[in-house]
Amino acid sequence: MEPLQSLLEAPPPDALEVPLNRTLEGLHGGPLGLRADCVYSNFVSSLDGVVALPGAGVPSGPALSGRSEGDRFLMGLLRACADCVLVGAQTFRDDSGHLWTPDYIYPPCADQFAALRSALGLPAQPRLVVLSASGSLDRSERAFEADPLILEGTRPMGKVLAELRARGWRRVLCEGGPLLIGELVRADLLDEAFITLSPVLAGRDQAWRPGMVGGVELLPERGVWGRLAGVRRQGSHLFLRYDLR
Repeated sequence: MEPLQSLLEAPPPDALEVPLNRTLEGLHGGPLGLRADCVYSNFVSSLDGVVALPGAGVPSGPALSGRSEGDRFLMGLLRACADCVLVGAQTFRDDSGHLWTPDYIYPPCADQFAALRSALGLPAQPRLVVLSASGSLDRSERAFEADPLILEGTRPMGKVLAELRARGWRRVLCEGGPLLIGELVRADLLDEAFITLSPVLAGRDQAWRPGMVGGVELLPERGVWGRLAGVRRQGSHLFLRYDLR
């Protein structure tokens, strides 16, 4: 893989350096720092702000990223640093067959991801957590082989995170969808956002094609402003990082 090129590196001042080995640091284009306790999201977005293609019949991520190798590497790296990966039920359904693990999304670095998790004192894989109001999920999905935590019913996001913290899970990676991100933002619980900006126009017509934050209106009354904490580049893809605290 062509390494990511670091254009700006300004992580949060309270971030701790992640013990990347030489291979991971080289591919990442430099070190990585994350807070010990944080909720961070990872999305790929088109130039016109589309992050999901409901009803399109194809997985949204690969279609929007153009199967960017850099995007898949970074997704794997962020998963490798997480205690758990949090998704909503619809995201789980839309990505049928997906495994929410570092090695699944980027197999070439499976051994390096495993070594990183060992260095961090983490289990072999992050635990998948699925929020579902109804609990209606296809138990034949491959992801159920890893015994995901299913949190049923509706509850405030603060209580969801309190339950995860009670299990000792300090770094929580949220991979959507937009309604779940919206609930985290509404409750002021999203600490950082990693956004891959893909050089593609997705367009909108009759079907709803959401942006990153759904189900909550912020501007003009309450805009949530972020501080640019990192910029990386691979070809025409940009990998942005924003500190929202």
